[in-house]
Parts: sequence; C-alpha cells; structure tokens
Amino acid sequence: MKKKETKAKPRKQGFATVAIHAGQEPDELTGAVAPPIYPTSTYVQQDLGKNKGYEYARVSNPTRTRLEQNMAALEGGTSAHVFASGMAAVTALTQCFLRQGDHLLCGHDTYGGVPRFFNQVVANYGVEFTYVDTSDLEAVKKAMRRNTRIVWMETPTNPLMVLSDIREVARIAHAGGAELAVDNTFMSPYFQKPLALGADMVMHSTTKFLNGHSDGLGGVIVGSKPHHAEKLAFMQKASGAILSPFECWLVLRGVKTLAVRMEKHDENGRTLAAYLKKHPKIRKVMYPGLKEHPQHELAKKQMSGFGSMITFDLGSLNNARKMLRKLSLCAFAESLGGVETLVNHPATMTHAALGVEGRKKIGLTDGMVRLSGGIEDAKDIIADLEQALAAI
Repeated sequence: MKKKETKAKPRKQGFATVAIHAGQEPDELTGAVAPPIYPTSTYVQQDLGKNKGYEYARVSNPTRTRLEQNMAALEGGTSAHVFASGMAAVTALTQCFLRQGDHLLCGHDTYGGVPRFFNQVVANYGVEFTYVDTSDLEAVKKAMRRNTRIVWMETPTNPLMVLSDIREVARIAHAGGAELAVDNTFMSPYFQKPLALGADMVMHSTTKFLNGHSDGLGGVIVGSKPHHAEKLAFMQKASGAILSPFECWLVLRGVKTLAVRMEKHDENGRTLAAYLKKHPKIRKVMYPGLKEHPQHELAKKQMSGFGSMITFDLGSLNNARKMLRKLSLCAFAESLGGVETLVNHPATMTHAALGVEGRKKIGLTDGMVRLSGGIEDAKDIIADLEQALAAI
C-alpha cells in the first residue's frame, strides 16, 4: 500500500519578515517592490454588479487593503480596519459595539482624549461609563455590570506607565459577557500581543510607533472575531472616517523598519531610564524596565521589551517649565513614537482636558514630564537632558 504523503506545515515567519512582507508583496502589474499608492476616488465597473473588487474609495482602496492585511498579521488578528486618526478608531469602536443603555468600563489612566470623547460625546447618546484602575483586578470585578459590553484599557498607561494584567482582565470581561479592547500604542505589536493574551480587539494610533516618522496621522482596530470585521467594515463605509491611500502607504513604509526601530527604542529607553533614575533633580521615574517599578515582573511576563516611553516627576510646574524651555535636540511636542526624541508635559497637553481634580485623582502631577525616547545616539539625548535639567 502506497504511503500517503503528508504536507509539511508552512514555517512560521518571524516578526520582522511579516512586517516587511505581509500585504507588501511586489506589485503584480509592474513588479514594483514598494506597494503602489492608488490615489483614486472611484473604479471602472466591468458590468452591472461586476467589478475587480473595488467600487468606491470610501468603501475600499488597494493601498488600504494592503495596510489592513499587514496590521492584522502583525497583531495576530483576523481583520484590521484603519481610520483617519487614533480617535477616529476609538469613535468607530464605540459606534460599532455600543448602544443606548450599554456600559463601558474604562481604565482611569488613559490618553486624555479618550475620556473627553466618552464623557462629552458618547455619553450624550445614553451610554454609561465607569473609570477604574484596571491594574486592580478586584476593582475591575466590582465595576463590571450586567450591561457592560466593553472593557477598555491601556497597558502601560499614558502617562503613568501603570501595567494591567491583560490575561486576567480578559477573563473578568469574558465572565461578565463583555469584550476587552486594549490600546497597544505604547508597546506596538513588536513588544506586546494583547490578542494572544486573551483580548478581543486591539487599537493603535498608527501615528506613533507603527508609522514611526512623525509624518502621518491614523488609527487602526484589529479584531479577532467575524463580527468585528463585519461591523468595522460597515462603519468605514457608513461614516467615511477612513485613512487616505498616501497615509496608508506611509504606515506600510514605516512598519518595514518597525522591528529594528523598536529594538533601538528599547535600548535607548533602558539607558535613559537608568540615567534619569540617578539624577538628583528628578523625584520619580516611571518606566516598566526599572526593577523598582511595582509591576516590573508583570512587564517581563506579558511584554518582550520595555520600550522607550518614560515619565518622570520634577516636583513642580515651574521646574518642568524651566527644563522644557532649555531642550535643544529633544523636541518639546505632542505625540510619541517617532525616530526623534519627543518630550511632552501631560498636565497642560495630552491630559489638560481631565482638569485639575481629574489629574489629581489619578496621581498626575504638574511636575511630570513624558519622554518618548527616539533612536538617536543615547549619549546625545542624555547630553541634551543634562543641560536642560541644569536650568532647574
């Protein structure tokens, strides 16, 4: 009897290989290695009800298709949908998966634009919100309601760098009939895979590490279930808050170097955190890579690196102002995740909308400065920080 041939399982490719090749195959028409940009608003139809897969650019675009395939592959999801900004992605998620009378449980320490949108926009449509420290599992359990549909969290948080146990929060959410959505912007899929830890959806501001060059705005939601793909695709079509072909191409270009950039970001992050920790004018450094970080062990368990996001406290608004005015190499600016080092003052920038009491409640002080370590030579970043800190 002839022996049956068994097909070998395809070898699983590494992260860098997937980033460079998933959705980025050479152009079939010309052989171009770089994916083409399709800046078209419409497509010629072959016949009534017959087309080549594309009808109108709000619905779909070949460059966007490539990016969405790439994003899903990087996060290990079944689908991905890109939007005009990170907040447009958050908007789409709430519109797709929340209805009047539903409840969303949100981490109390998130990017300030998220609670602003939830409280001042979505709450007007009869959706309820509760804010809780998601690093406290008992607090999460207690805050769950019968009508909780989504648990939303960041880990590490912006800007306090607090970690939540993704696997355990997912279990709590699922036990209560809710889905867990994780903002993975700070870590990127290179260092953290929320879906593999039990999350249902992952969100990124593609503006940050995925793009990596501070030259494009965008957002993405990666889903793990068929209804995610169905509802998010419909929302792209219905609301039109889509990412342009050129912005899609910028992210596709950016992710090709994501692996090597994140390695350098992580190397610099560890070096900068060690330097800042020893500086006499800095009261506290928040960075998961430091052994002193209260969740250092959790960081080692659910992340494969610590990244380059660091928050440190200078003790007062006046001290922060003095230091920020003196920066030269480091850019004092909104955003993060660029190849250049970006420094931000959360109390007056990203988290100003929380108000004094809101910031006080989560422990965000006026003296805190958030640093997104770039990929410059670490000694040059340190030299700039040193001369700026000398102004205090």
